Amino acid sequence: MKLRYSPTSPYVRKVMVTAIELGVDGQIECIDTNPWQYDSALVRDNPLGKVPTLTTDGGEVLYDSPVVCEYLDHVYGQGRLFPSAGPARWRVLRQQALCDGILDAAVLRRLEGQRPAERRSEDWAVLQRDAVERGVDALERDADGWDAALTIGQISAACALGYLDFRFAGEDWRTGHPALAQWYEGFARRPSMQATRPRG
Repeated sequence: MKLRYSPTSPYVRKVMVTAIELGVDGQIECIDTNPWQYDSALVRDNPLGKVPTLTTDGGEVLYDSPVVCEYLDHVYGQGRLFPSAGPARWRVLRQQALCDGILDAAVLRRLEGQRPAERRSEDWAVLQRDAVERGVDALERDADGWDAALTIGQISAACALGYLDFRFAGEDWRTGHPALAQWYEGFARRPSMQATRPRG
């Protein structure tokens, strides 16, 4: 398998944490790709020009991170991370969607902050910040009930919180979220999280 990736992408991190937890990271060739620069090979594989983009051993191209993670779990994990049906599946998928939404808002806020000062919208940045804060509040309500069984919801949460630490280190999401902070402290020590810590 080949994975187009960026070492600082939290969505790529989610895929790599999943792959490590499933024991298949050694079967993935990572191709360092800058999605912000035109790359005809990336656009050929993924018309959206985004990472992560996975090419399977059979030549099928998959994107984005929820699809790639579920593919890896289906083929190599026998559904270990994605419950197959019923309330447990919808709960885990909702958690993944919530965490991806936190990431979407955090990434948009960071990009807004990189625009020239005269072109930035403070209202837009506040809108994204508030979405992140509401999302973390929702995770706090969920975290106390998370059991020991690893799910894509937990992986997604850890990658989202790790991104907040990476890009918004001056804003402590842990304040007011004791259950979530305690859970993350333990989860962040997993080898899969340590091996995928963002750099750059």
